[in-house]
Amino acid sequence: MYTLLRKEISTFLSSLIGYTVIIVFLLVNGLFLWVFPQQFNIFDFGFASLDNYFTLAPWVFLFLIPAITMRSFAEEHKAGTMEMLLTKPITKFEIILAKYLAAVVLVLFAILPTLVYYIAVYKLGMPPGNLDQGGTWGSYIGLLFLGAGFAAIGIFASAISGNQIVSFLIAVFLCGFVYTGFNFIYNLSVFGSFGLFVSQLGIDAHYAGMSRGVIDTRDMLYFLSLVAFFLLLTLFFLERRKW
Repeated sequence: MYTLLRKEISTFLSSLIGYTVIIVFLLVNGLFLWVFPQQFNIFDFGFASLDNYFTLAPWVFLFLIPAITMRSFAEEHKAGTMEMLLTKPITKFEIILAKYLAAVVLVLFAILPTLVYYIAVYKLGMPPGNLDQGGTWGSYIGLLFLGAGFAAIGIFASAISGNQIVSFLIAVFLCGFVYTGFNFIYNLSVFGSFGLFVSQLGIDAHYAGMSRGVIDTRDMLYFLSLVAFFLLLTLFFLERRKW
């Protein structure tokens, strides 16, 4: 599995895919946070806070992570290499896990450079250092968990379609629904007393908690369960798909 993991990471970093994703993530966030005069601009916000970054980043990931994962199995299907991969001394779940972890590593590579934002806001505070440390680091942890959840959904979308564009669209829809869809259902008030439970099925409720600096084991278990659910669902479809 480790050989396949290194191969997947190397594939990302030896092609334009990985660097394009990282550059686009940094560019979009950087422009909205520091350049464009609108609600996300840190200077216009008037407070030494990265709250706007952690509000914007999930929406950027909503499109970028499916772009990372859409080739995971769709490319294997198109190139006809999945049959050869299945003959290797490695289980299907290990194949899924290697591809998933490679996507998470790329997500981590995209997040790490944004620590520059943290340093900048830290220095800009009045006085310098006037920054909610717990909320900021909790938000970073939450963003990493969110990215890991989106990656699992993207891997699943790639496994159920042999077309990269279709995989991308399915992943964007599923990520968007799991992120905010349950909130819309909750706001319809059709579930009565079960409405709060429905809202807790979505990522946003748990990501919001982490963004306040509260690292609750229930939120962490939610993200781990979400990842496990979609990876096992991917395995289910691979077991029944004829390559």
